[in-house]
Amino acid sequence: MSEEDSVDIETKINEALDQVRQYLRVDGGDIEFVSYNDGEVEVRLQGHCAGCVHAQNTLRNLVEQSLREMLGDEVIKKVVAIA
Repeated sequence: MSEEDSVDIETKINEALDQVRQYLRVDGGDIEFVSYNDGEVEVRLQGHCAGCVHAQNTLRNLVEQSLREMLGDEVIKKVVAIA
């Protein structure tokens, strides 16, 4: 993948996260894009989402699913939260 393709994917990830962010903010949370590498997206959960017992469900059922719907399964393989 070229650097230009990677930048384009990262821009689309950020746009998709902007859509997800509104749902997280309702509960006092937020999300920050950290990196994208070979289908894996690293994010940082913030606010009430950081350390929440439902964080893994939020990542899989909201964040990962939304990114896959917007960018495709071939681009988004996995979303992981980092500290």
